[in-house]
Amino acid sequence: MDSDWDWQWDASLYAGSARHYAVGRMAYPVALGEAIRDELGLDGRGRLLDVGCGPGSLTLLLAPYFAEVVGVDADGEMVEVAASRAAEQKMSNVTWQRMRAEELPGELGKFQVVSFAQSFHWMDQELVADRVRGMLEPDGAWVHVGATTHRGIEGEHELPHPRPPWDAIDALVTRYLGPVRRAGQSVLPTGTRPGEEVVMQAAGYRGPTRVVVGGNEVEERTVDDVVAAVFSLSSSTPHLLGSQLPAFETDLRELLGKASDNGLLSEQRREIEAVIWR
Repeated sequence: MDSDWDWQWDASLYAGSARHYAVGRMAYPVALGEAIRDELGLDGRGRLLDVGCGPGSLTLLLAPYFAEVVGVDADGEMVEVAASRAAEQKMSNVTWQRMRAEELPGELGKFQVVSFAQSFHWMDQELVADRVRGMLEPDGAWVHVGATTHRGIEGEHELPHPRPPWDAIDALVTRYLGPVRRAGQSVLPTGTRPGEEVVMQAAGYRGPTRVVVGGNEVEERTVDDVVAAVFSLSSSTPHLLGSQLPAFETDLRELLGKASDNGLLSEQRREIEAVIWR
C-alpha cells in the first residue's frame, strides 16, 4: 500500500452502523442495475461476487441478473442485516459470508462479475485487484460503483421540503468527535486512499467503461432517515461517540427537527457511476 497512506483497517470501522446503513443510505436506483445488465449483457446466468457488500445494497439490486450471488463483508453485523433483507425479499440465489477482501479467493470459485460499491478504497487495493483478477471468468468483468448515497446535492432551487442542514450536521459531528475525520481506531486526515484506476491498470485490467445514471431524482427523507445516514458513516458510527451517543443524538434530532417540514426533508440525488474493467 502507499507509504503516504498510513491508515490501517480494523474491525471497528463500521461497528454498530449496519442497521443504520440499511435505512440511512438512499437506495441504488433500479436504473443502475438495468444499466449494468445492459452493458454486460447479463441474462440470469453466471455468478456474481459482491465484495464489501455491506447490508446488501448493490448485491440485492443485481441478484436477479445472475443464477448465483455471493456477498462478502468484513463486518459480521453487515452480513447479518444483508441476509435478513434477502430473506424479506425472498432472494433465494444469494449467500453471504463474513470475509475481508484481502482473504480472497477463499475457495469461492470463479465469477462472471465481481462488484465493489463504495468499498474498494478501504482495502489493500493492489492485493485485492490481483486476487480478484484470478477469480474472474475469461470474459468476466469488475464493476466498481462510486456514489454518495447518504446525502444529496447542495442547491438553491426549491424542493418539496427543506434540505437537511448538512453543514450544521458536519459541525455537530466535529464538536463531538473533533476536526480530524475518524475511521475505526484511527483517523483519516487526508481522506480515503485515491488512485484506484492506476491500481487497476497496473494489475492488468482493460478499460474502463463508464456508465452514469440518475442525478435528478428528488428523495423525500424523514428525520429518522437522516439520523440513520449520519450513524451509517465510518466517521460518525455510534461506537465512536461512546458515552456521548445519547447527547449527540438528542442534539442531532433537535437540529433536524427545526430544519424540517413537520419531520420531512428533501434531497436531490447525486449521479451514480459504474466503472467497468475487464
